[in-house]
Amino acid sequence: MRERPLTLLQDDLVDYEKAMERMTDLVGQRQRDERPDTLWLLSHPQVYTAGRRTLQQHLPDPSHGIPVVNTGRGGQLTYHGPGQLVGYLIVKLGDDEGIVDYVREVELRLARALGALGVPAERRDTPPGSPLLTGVWTTGTGRKIVSIGMRQSRGVTSHGFALNVEGDLTPWSWAVACGMPEVDMTSLNREIPSDAGTMDRVRAAVAEAFEAS
Repeated sequence: MRERPLTLLQDDLVDYEKAMERMTDLVGQRQRDERPDTLWLLSHPQVYTAGRRTLQQHLPDPSHGIPVVNTGRGGQLTYHGPGQLVGYLIVKLGDDEGIVDYVREVELRLARALGALGVPAERRDTPPGSPLLTGVWTTGTGRKIVSIGMRQSRGVTSHGFALNVEGDLTPWSWAVACGMPEVDMTSLNREIPSDAGTMDRVRAAVAEAFEAS
């Protein structure tokens, strides 16, 4: 992985639509070279977000009362809620990089952060003809712990990742997460029920893995 120090922004709970407005502004600033590469760490109130490839039959039953928002990112359906760490990456790619290259880097950096927190994790290659395995998976239990969906515009990335730290995992079971009906979503606190999964520690480990300050 290339050295790529990032400027770190941090917030607590931010409404998804308001976060998208700010992210769009940050992307425009980066495209105009008015700001450096940036990692924005935050969380969202309960919301499902649908990527461009999300199938209608994968959406949740609306009776659960959690809104669904369509997005322009890659990937399929994901869930956001309290106890999850979301990271938006506003990064200008090199001339020799594409968005797939950068997603692989993001996977490796998050696996590094999880390892530092005591949960060995890995990225996976997708076998031909299978659903995309983009994200990060625990090596011990084989569960998915990080979802990733990104895009690029004029050479700058947007959107990012969602790392399950603590909180209720039930809403994942009310929809088809990541286009994989059989996926078992997990969290740090499910894997290691200890203070290793506290949000402050996770934020610090993720920032260090991305060399963000």
